[in-house]
Formats: sequence, C-alpha cells, structure tokens
Amino acid sequence: MRALHLERHRTDRIGWLRAAVLGANDGIVSTASLVVGVAAANAASSEILVAGVAGLVAGAMSMAAGEYVSVSSQSDTERADLDRERKELTTDSKFEREELAAVYVKRGLDAELAEQVAEQLMAHDALGAHARDELGISELTTARPIQAAFASAATFAVGAALPIIVVLLTPKVAMIPVVIVSAILFLALLGGFGAHAGGAPVMKAALRVTFWGALAMALTAGVGALFGATV
Repeated sequence: MRALHLERHRTDRIGWLRAAVLGANDGIVSTASLVVGVAAANAASSEILVAGVAGLVAGAMSMAAGEYVSVSSQSDTERADLDRERKELTTDSKFEREELAAVYVKRGLDAELAEQVAEQLMAHDALGAHARDELGISELTTARPIQAAFASAATFAVGAALPIIVVLLTPKVAMIPVVIVSAILFLALLGGFGAHAGGAPVMKAALRVTFWGALAMALTAGVGALFGATV
C-alpha cells in the first residue's frame, strides 16, 4: 500500500495575500511618489515629511474603506445567490439535481455517473455542492470584507512607512534619488515575497511591480518639478 502523499496547495492564501500585496504595493508607490513629487517642487524637508505622513494616514484609511466596500459587495452577491439556491432546492430539488449533474457532464463524467455523483453529494450537503460546483463559491474563495480591509490598511501603512523612514534618514540634497532607488528595491522585494508566498515565478513578479512603481514615481517627479519651476 502506497503511503499517503499530502500535497501542499496555496489557494487558501488568495484572500489575504491579494489584499496584503496590494496594500503594501500601494503604500510604497503612492507615498514614495508623493514624497518625490513634493521634493521635486523644492519643498522644505519638514513639508516633505508632513506630506508623507498625511499620505500614509489618508491612504491606509482609503484602502480599508475601499476594500471593505468592494469585498462587501462581493459578499452580498454571494449571499443573495446562496439564498436563491436554497429556495430553489426547497421548491424543485429534482431540477436542481439534474442541473448539478449537467455540470459534472460538462466536466467529463458520463450522464449516469454524473447523476449518481449529484445525488450523493446533494444527500450529503445539497447547498454546499451547488455553491461549490454551480456557483463557484467555496470556503477558500469566499469574500471576507473585514479581513480584506484590515490586511489592506495594515500593509499599506507598513509599505508607506518605508519611504518616510528614508526621508527621515536622508539629507534633502540626495532625497529624490535615494527615495526612488530605495522604493524600487522595496517593490522588488515585495513582488518577490508575494510571488514566493503564492508559489508564482519570483523574477517576473518583481519586475512587474518595479516597472509600474518606477513609472509612477517618474511621472509624479515630473509634475512636482513642473509646478516647482512655475512657483
């Protein structure tokens, strides 16, 4: 008898990993871009710092609110679909069994086996079977608004704190290049970490986040320099 081989999958990390990487990425990019833009406008060091801290607070709250509202909408849709499915199972279970069997036929089972599978799964947990196989709702992918909001806000704050620390430690004369280089480094590390945690190619993810981060900072620096020159 062969020993049981336990496979390790990472889809259970999708919810918090997406929110965490998104929050940290936005924190680094938006705060570093803001700092670079203000510095390019010839602002004083204290003004640059205040802008960075204000960006951290506003961004973290915006991320939390945005994630909560967005994921709550998804959760409401899932709940409505489940309520509708629950009613249909009560009023016409035969049709629902045939509908579930049709799903399995499309996935490759023959009709007789598909009907047997549908019947047995519905006898065990009818709503769970339809939620998972008909609606695509499972425990791994279900929406969690509060978790997403906290993860996004916390990771945004952590990401945003990194450029602010660089501002505190860097003389104004070297602030722009140091902030840009350090932000790119932070983004590369974040992209690599997120890819590793999700089992994806590390280099591809690191290059992707650094490219868009560098583009955002370059555009913001250009705007800051333009307005600084016209003041």
